[in-house]
Amino acid sequence: MVTISSDLLQTWIIGLLWPLTRILGFIAAAPILGHQSIPNRVKLGFGIVLTLVIMPTMPALPAFEIFSLQGLLILVQQFIIGIAMGFAMRLVFVAIELAGHMIGMSMGLGFASFYDPQTEGQTTAISQFLVLLCMLVFLSLDGHLMFVTTIANSFTVMPIGVDGHGIDAMKIASWGSTIFSAGLLLALPVVTALLITNMALGILTKTAPQLNLFGIGFPITISIGFIVIAISLPTIIKPFEKMIEEGALHMLQVTK
Repeated sequence: MVTISSDLLQTWIIGLLWPLTRILGFIAAAPILGHQSIPNRVKLGFGIVLTLVIMPTMPALPAFEIFSLQGLLILVQQFIIGIAMGFAMRLVFVAIELAGHMIGMSMGLGFASFYDPQTEGQTTAISQFLVLLCMLVFLSLDGHLMFVTTIANSFTVMPIGVDGHGIDAMKIASWGSTIFSAGLLLALPVVTALLITNMALGILTKTAPQLNLFGIGFPITISIGFIVIAISLPTIIKPFEKMIEEGALHMLQVTK
């Protein structure tokens, strides 16, 4: 007759619950995996399957009761670590979305905005185009497999326990500066071309005041913007790849 003691049952529950909490926090915040179009049942099922696969490779877990204060602290800690890891990679996509927003506003496409279910706000068409392009590059680089590898390695780099792993909020906040720097660098070619175009239109308006600036300005700026975007697309893939690699490194550096 097989008997299961309460201690053994609690060990099984802890071995599943704690890593599952980190993985579900990561899925909730990570790009693509945490998209609103993916049903919650699919996310939960994927998290459980991934946890069962990772469990045999994990270091030994601390011996705390699940309903004790230490057990609840570890549960909250794992959720925060998972959220921070997903947020570190999401910064990459936010920077690209900011670049698209700057390009769209410079082109005069600020009115071409629609509802984004991921951010639950308004976004421009150029932003969505660049974000979708980045998603395709991410998947072509096996980014989904990189997610699985990184979350599995995190249990070795940041083992489950009460001591030694606090979230470094200042480090994560400093990574937020990459949103503006990387976004500006990505948008710089188009913004520069449009700045030169607007200067030329200003000079043209001064020399020929009878010209309708609004009649010819918008078509010209929109056309120039699309032309520069088309020219820069082959070279924009490398910055995407570099940002994704840096995001993967940041995922394993969220603690102090």
